Amino acid sequence: MTVSVHYQVAGTTAAEISASVEAGVRGGDLGAGAPLPAVRALAQALSVSPATVAKAYQALRQRGVIETAGRNGTRVRHRPPVASSRGARRLPVPPGVLDLSTGEPDRRLLPALGSHLAALAAEESSPIGYAEAGVLPEFADRARERLAADGVDAPAITATNGALDGIDRLLAAHLRPGDPVAVEDPGWANALDLIAALGLRAVPVPVDDDGPTEGGLRSALASGAKAVLVTTRAQNPTGAAVSADRAVALRDVLCAFPETLLVEDDHAGELASVPLHPLAGATRTWAFIRSVSKPYGPDLRVAALAGDEATVARVAGRMRTGAGWVSTLLQRLVLRLWQDQDVAAAVAAAGKSYDRRREALRAALGVRGRTGINVWVPVPDETGAVTTLRDLGYAVAPGALYRQSSAPAVRITVSRLADDDIASLATAVVRAAGGVGSGIFSA
Repeated sequence: MTVSVHYQVAGTTAAEISASVEAGVRGGDLGAGAPLPAVRALAQALSVSPATVAKAYQALRQRGVIETAGRNGTRVRHRPPVASSRGARRLPVPPGVLDLSTGEPDRRLLPALGSHLAALAAEESSPIGYAEAGVLPEFADRARERLAADGVDAPAITATNGALDGIDRLLAAHLRPGDPVAVEDPGWANALDLIAALGLRAVPVPVDDDGPTEGGLRSALASGAKAVLVTTRAQNPTGAAVSADRAVALRDVLCAFPETLLVEDDHAGELASVPLHPLAGATRTWAFIRSVSKPYGPDLRVAALAGDEATVARVAGRMRTGAGWVSTLLQRLVLRLWQDQDVAAAVAAAGKSYDRRREALRAALGVRGRTGINVWVPVPDETGAVTTLRDLGYAVAPGALYRQSSAPAVRITVSRLADDDIASLATAVVRAAGGVGSGIFSA
């Protein structure tokens, strides 16, 4: 998406210039990825000094509205923390094009909620007031049991409104603007946007099939990173999963930096077909987050956040002074889903369906990625690949949304992909990428 030729940045002070750019984003004239003029060019157009424009751009970068894209100059971030009057800024998908860019689970495989909602409505329970609100003891107990079954010993548990909400509260409670955060590269686009919006600095850690690399994590922490974000399984976008050997190596690195905030995201949860190898407890300050969005539905804004007592208390305390608590109705609904054996069987079947489709596409392309709903395909030219695939009937996500310094690629989500579509899609990807082979994957 490009900047409107009709929108002109205005102002004579840094504050006015930054406000003008934000107004363009807010009004929809500066969309996601829209390029901004170079500092000297804008300074000349506005008859101000380059230092004034540089200061305005610096303020916008610190707030996560814009980003510097190397040779591509300065542009509006994919998800700036400014609401636009024109709504979501995803690239439009033309009619007849199969949308494989969303990163969402297959809605056909999500558990039906109707009977559980009806059962909740029929239960005799008093309305919850402010004094009684908070994490339900039975929710915390059940979450603790489920995590313990996967090797996560949880001294304390709370609930947040999804994984990203938990990460937001953790980073805000422990870090200050300008602090560096070690984050996977390529990594979750939403986390990168959140880090920028909080005024933090992302430090890339390379990822291979077994998770963040040992050398990459050691380098990031040695350079001063105060926190590290790790995806345990179904890493978005690569499909990596922390292996047993890699977990041992990463623990050894983390033990040398005991004051680091360690945040683990196990968003796939029950959908994952590989065992969990957690890093929980490798540092004094840690949190392990498991959302219910992928297995049970994105609209269920609930995640269990486990960690040491001080870290969990900070998150719960910060929530109490803001949103207050995660709806107890949602907590009770999730409890019912956790306790329903038919739902458990449906989630397990969904996981096998994702595995089958992902493995078929991965094998056809000769790329890696062991878990999750996405396939990460290296390409020499992202723009060309995305455009060619769209013309061939497939919408995919450009890798630039997820990358910091790693090589170009595209992300393909398999949740809307039928088995019969895989061969034709693979042929289209090879054509768009100019040839894909088993050695081309690059983290």
